[in-house]
Amino acid sequence: MKYFSTRGGPQELSFEETVLTGLAPNGGLYIPTTIPKLPQNWQSAWQNYSFVDLSVAVLSLYISREEISESELRNLVVKSYASFRHPEVTPLKKLGDKKYVLELWHGPTWAFKDVALQLLGNLFEFFLQRRNEENSGANEKLTVVGATSGDTGSAAIYGLRNKANISIFILHPKGRVSPIQEAQMTTVTDPNVHNLAVKGTFDDCQDIVKALFADSEFNAKHHLGAVNSINWARILAQTVYYFLAYFSLRRAVGEDVQVQFVVPTGNFGDILAGYYAKQMGLPMAGKLGVATNANDILARFWKTGRYEKADSSPQDDTPSMQPAAGSSDGKQATQDASGVKETLSPAMDILVSSNFERLLWYLAYENVPEDDNDRRGKAGGIVAGWMSQMKSNGKVEVPTAVLEIARRDFCAERVGDEEILTTIQSHFLGNPSYVVDPHTAVGLCAAKRLAQHNSLSVAQVILSTAHPAKFSEAVSTALKDTPNFDFESEVMPREFNGLLQKERRVIDVESADVELVKSIIEAKV
Repeated sequence: MKYFSTRGGPQELSFEETVLTGLAPNGGLYIPTTIPKLPQNWQSAWQNYSFVDLSVAVLSLYISREEISESELRNLVVKSYASFRHPEVTPLKKLGDKKYVLELWHGPTWAFKDVALQLLGNLFEFFLQRRNEENSGANEKLTVVGATSGDTGSAAIYGLRNKANISIFILHPKGRVSPIQEAQMTTVTDPNVHNLAVKGTFDDCQDIVKALFADSEFNAKHHLGAVNSINWARILAQTVYYFLAYFSLRRAVGEDVQVQFVVPTGNFGDILAGYYAKQMGLPMAGKLGVATNANDILARFWKTGRYEKADSSPQDDTPSMQPAAGSSDGKQATQDASGVKETLSPAMDILVSSNFERLLWYLAYENVPEDDNDRRGKAGGIVAGWMSQMKSNGKVEVPTAVLEIARRDFCAERVGDEEILTTIQSHFLGNPSYVVDPHTAVGLCAAKRLAQHNSLSVAQVILSTAHPAKFSEAVSTALKDTPNFDFESEVMPREFNGLLQKERRVIDVESADVELVKSIIEAKV
């Protein structure tokens, strides 16, 4: 299996090269040359597999035995998930008739990013160690840089802390992550970990990271590695829990189960993993449900075919965000000068979804005639053109035929802050009582709307992306008038006790300036 850039070019990389490179030199994201199909007997062979077994089975379809042997891969997977608190790693929990949540937050930092980043950290270390052993006297190192809107940072740090030959620099928007998220990052004082609090937005942080990768001289000097979901290994690792959910649901309701996955998403990586699982052959009755908050670039794309930072539709030309179709949200989210709206689900406060480019490539490819001898190259050229328009104009509109292809596999809903609060409250008061974080609430609210269009036999699985304790302010606000509710005793894990009072190490970056960040890396690496 080889990997190539979404923006074209003849270069094809091995899995190892893809993982260590992160972002393609032309700014594109790496994708596999083909999406492998599942083995003919996969349903019977895999039905009783553990999460580790499924990981080995799925990852083996994308990684050749020559690169990582089966025993090496199993050891990496076992090591990656040994620290998870639940034996199933990502357990499925029933909330009601045909409504389930897939709890993805049982890892070290209580967020879904742990699933991919524990594995990615071990892959980085494995490849570097092997390279240095094969090249006697060499001491190849990796400088990992990443941007976070909250959970990626802490998960990456916990996956890479104290790893040999690796330095990690995580940029987060100052004051725009939850107190718990900030503490999880900045209280890790291992010498190879560096936190940068950037005065700006997540998109500013993400733009700086992309600029660093695009600087060929700086990249070559420091051998940059990516932990954001631009790194293919993260998407691959996340496909596994779709399979685990499917088999868990089969055992719960029968082999003829029909399932729709609904995913709260900002950067599009978590739901893109579901798209790959579907293309591989995982049965899905309903379309993949894209659930966004007020920063709804994705929901607006599926409505209009326009992928744009600012909403240019006539009814939304005022500075405040108006409710989308089907939304009962009357609250106006706070919007800053960049256009990002600060919401109760801050990990999704993103204007541009990096991983969406991967889907755009597949949409462009399908729209190129099958008999075209350079179909892959044409698709790459189209995507490069779209991304150029996005960079220069802040928007791009795809042809109607491309939009229809996108609507075949996906549907989308936008959820506002008032709906988030209502959803948290209704599930706490429900039977069973269940406390959800604001991002999971976005998924649950969207799923309720989408269920109206499903047949009665379809079960919904909503991906629960973080433990509610990580967003105590939103949860406490939603439940403040609820009798007999005590956040500390009912929600807060004992591991969080004293976290906010721990020693911290963080570097303030006074403006979203790539040169400032470069100077910090030069001084600290």
